[in-house]
Amino acid sequence: MSGIKEFVLRSPTSIAEGPYRIDYEKALNPAQLEAVRTLEGPLLVVAGAGTGKTRTLVYRVARLVERGVAPQHILLLTFTRRAAEEMLHRAAALLDGRCRAVQGGTFHSFANAVLRRYGAALGLPSHFTILDRGDMEDVLQRLRTQLGFDRSATRFPRKDALAEVLSMSANKEEPILQVLTELYPHFLDHASAIEELARAYARYKREHALLDYDDLLLFLRALLEQHPDVRHTIAQTHRYVMVDEYQDTNRVQADIVYWLGQAHRNVMVVGDDAQSIYSFRGANFRNILEFPQRFPDARVVTIEENYRSTQPILDLANAILAEAREGYGKQLFTRRTRGEPPFLVATPDERTQSQFVCQQILEFREQGYALNDIAVLMRSSFHSFDLELELAQHRIPFVKRGGYRLVESAHVKDLLAHLRLIANPFDVVSWHRVLLLLEGIGLRTAALIEQWIQAQPQPLAALQSFPRRDVRERLSGLASLLERLSRLTNPAEQTDEVLRYYVPILERQYPDDHPRRRKDL
Repeated sequence: MSGIKEFVLRSPTSIAEGPYRIDYEKALNPAQLEAVRTLEGPLLVVAGAGTGKTRTLVYRVARLVERGVAPQHILLLTFTRRAAEEMLHRAAALLDGRCRAVQGGTFHSFANAVLRRYGAALGLPSHFTILDRGDMEDVLQRLRTQLGFDRSATRFPRKDALAEVLSMSANKEEPILQVLTELYPHFLDHASAIEELARAYARYKREHALLDYDDLLLFLRALLEQHPDVRHTIAQTHRYVMVDEYQDTNRVQADIVYWLGQAHRNVMVVGDDAQSIYSFRGANFRNILEFPQRFPDARVVTIEENYRSTQPILDLANAILAEAREGYGKQLFTRRTRGEPPFLVATPDERTQSQFVCQQILEFREQGYALNDIAVLMRSSFHSFDLELELAQHRIPFVKRGGYRLVESAHVKDLLAHLRLIANPFDVVSWHRVLLLLEGIGLRTAALIEQWIQAQPQPLAALQSFPRRDVRERLSGLASLLERLSRLTNPAEQTDEVLRYYVPILERQYPDDHPRRRKDL
């Protein structure tokens, strides 16, 4: 139309420097300062152990915000939600509350948020349900039974082992047969059956709008790779991407970072190739080595000043690192030059080792050290069994860290399963868990109820009209609860309602320790 002039708003290529409230030069060492000041373009920060990696990330968040970048345009990806929260809390204390508006979280939480919003492009419904590892194992057990593999002439892998195999295959992007050959050769006789089970599992998830943790990452990568319009929209929102512990990413996560940075290339990854410890979960330390190849214009900053150890300890670490066949060369140093050198004690057997550790602990206590200042580390929790007996014999109190996380505890999952039914009435995994809590409902009856529910247009209301009267009577309490929950909209009120219903079940299911479990809830 004549007489109308069009204007195009261009995305800013850089943000002008200005005066800063924070004295970065005083607060950071030269290498940290270089990393914090490098805000545009790809950046790899190789941060040796104890060199202030978290401090560098915190100050960089503050620098971006102080420079004028809108907090919602910054994305901080970490391996735990707690790590992200702690970093943003520190950044807010350092600068101001704007830093709390930065989007920080895990790869999985970010994937969940993106797929809820844009997953329709891949055919995903926005109400999909996420399976945690326990849920995944329950589904595999269900399918294992349906396919008749539980009646195998030779012992078929248990549900937890099956979940490990399928997850490793997804994380390493390797065929199941290759994973079995490399890591689980004792399951090779069941290879074809496990592959069939994997296909049934994928089909089951698709039919019931379910995604497991591995799917979240795989679907996010597919979305970014296959839909440039969505990728562009996400890049416009998250113009500055930072990734913590990059050495522990798997190939899928590295691809996600690559696609997130294609539009603006403002990607900073932090890690240490010498600290990659999660290969057993599919992590690939080559991601950090190959970052400069994926981003050829990347700047590499190495942080080597250590604030945690003494120089004799670092000398040993440097000597070991010098033997690495490949990696980023680094020479850790500290201003704490004095200190006792580390020592290696060789014992003839595990019993003697445990006795020696107890002896050392008692000597430290005699020297005035508090027991809660002494730690014993081991690769796996079962390695502590002999030591636990020895500690008990010497009456040395201890706390063992490990085991299930709170949200993976059975009683917490019981509670959440009821709430998840309100969010997704077709969530078969939650129905299965909830039904098995009822007295007189076993696996077969639960399966019949689940099949009947799935055929009903209103699953929550369908319980009250289940055909078999004897079963319907057992379902009455649950049906009444779900009816009350459906009328409530406040999550806190819904949770209170479930608690009142669930406490008698809790006391029946866990007679030995229900008071402790109730405190958790």
